[in-house]
Amino acid sequence: MDIDHLVEEAKLRDDMIIDVRTPEEYDSGHIPGAINIPLNECSKVRLDPNRQYELYCLSGRRAQLAQTILKERGYHVENIGGIEDWNGKLAR
Repeated sequence: MDIDHLVEEAKLRDDMIIDVRTPEEYDSGHIPGAINIPLNECSKVRLDPNRQYELYCLSGRRAQLAQTILKERGYHVENIGGIEDWNGKLAR
């Protein structure tokens, strides 16, 4: 399934969408409603352990690393891919 559909499903479930790119990349345009938690902060961030999180970056590679880190910390996370495949409007 593509990132557009995965984001829509995540919003319907009220999952949190996390952009793991740098703050500069996030500020240049992100998926509406997404919060920014850069990859280098994933090992120290505190999240709600009862919530589902959907991760993305530019291509999906950093999101995969973030998924590994956050799953090891007990969080419910999925990598939904890269914003380069997003067809929707970007928030700034």
